[in-house]
Amino acid sequence: MTEPCRIIGVLDNGVDGMTPQALGYLQQADLVIGGTRTLELFADQLTEGTQTRDLTGRLSEVPDWVIGAQSQGRRVVILATGDPLCHGIAGFLQARLCIEACDVLPNVSTVQLACARLGLPWQDMKIISVHHHDTGEWHSGAGPEHGLYPVLRSVQQHDRFGIFTSPDNTPDRIARMLVSEGLADEFQLAVAERLLQEDERVVDDCSIAEAAQRQFADPNILLLWRSAPRPHDALFGLADDRYRQRQPDKGLITKREVRAVSLARLQLCPDRVVWDIGAGSGAVGLEAARLCAGGHVYAIEKNADDVTIAAENRRRLGVHNYTLVHGKAPRGLEAWPDPDAVFIGGSGGALTELIPLCLRRLSKDGTLVMNFVTFENLASAIAILNKSGAAWDLTQIQLSRSQPLLNLHRLAAENPVWIVCARGEEHG
Repeated sequence: MTEPCRIIGVLDNGVDGMTPQALGYLQQADLVIGGTRTLELFADQLTEGTQTRDLTGRLSEVPDWVIGAQSQGRRVVILATGDPLCHGIAGFLQARLCIEACDVLPNVSTVQLACARLGLPWQDMKIISVHHHDTGEWHSGAGPEHGLYPVLRSVQQHDRFGIFTSPDNTPDRIARMLVSEGLADEFQLAVAERLLQEDERVVDDCSIAEAAQRQFADPNILLLWRSAPRPHDALFGLADDRYRQRQPDKGLITKREVRAVSLARLQLCPDRVVWDIGAGSGAVGLEAARLCAGGHVYAIEKNADDVTIAAENRRRLGVHNYTLVHGKAPRGLEAWPDPDAVFIGGSGGALTELIPLCLRRLSKDGTLVMNFVTFENLASAIAILNKSGAAWDLTQIQLSRSQPLLNLHRLAAENPVWIVCARGEEHG
């Protein structure tokens, strides 16, 4: 029977951090695979004739190396940092070989070590890895295409983080992202540098803003935790006055009651991709982003003043899974990922192009929701939907709100709104 590939977690204290069992497997191996620094650290533990392979920059080749060696009856050991099942190589190999072909001998995770240095409990900590290709600097409004996005998205859902950094995606780069997103005062930071090495150091005496201008020794682990409890606000149905709106002509906002029904008809789930076309002050898209904490909202608005207002509302509400574009749809939509839901609050006279495009791009069972306040736009939308053969339904929202009248109250009617819902095309 072929011996499994031993995936052994190691640390920078070398043999001192290994169990006798793990050390025995290493010393009996015919092929040892690891990164450059790890292979150098354990070179004196390998028996004569043991072959080594450096996986640095060649991770995709490792499964073939393992299969080839096992087919020759050779014993294979892979050296990985810390716990190979915590953002390590073990999950990658198990997906490409099989669980039975691998035997994982975990060590203490470097996140655990960093937390131990500071006395921080880590059982509820969100662990994230940016230990991959150079992501480049963060820019406000970036989406899932950016390698630092998982960090920012997690900020909305968690209070404490352990982050595996890299020589490119450094603590100072992450700190600069937090500064640019207005989060610098919400978190405390610590950086554990070169754990278990002679020059180990834990930096916990600087703010996020200060860390954004510092350099830290590699390798390191970044820890973040909130300075105060995370604010718990309603996910949707916020009062209209929570949003900035264009002055003096208010009204470029979907009112709370219509917003609630429109969001309900979008059939949102936590991981959905949503388009918000004609974003106005951003109310619908921003509340959709709060409901889809694991997804992303892409919004477009043609009026420059409204774009500025929507961007301010995004920052005030602390919504980070939201990308806002200044432009007129449908131009630019081709660069967006296919949506699971689309909201059209304003079309700029482009319904003839927008409706077929959205129906075509929607995922299976996706929903298109449109709001109208004029007969003409409503009639145009229905005609386009009928021509496309899409299934649709119509709801009219007629609401009144109480207003003071001296020391009494009366009801004042709001403008009626038609909500048109349609289903996406079936994809074969």
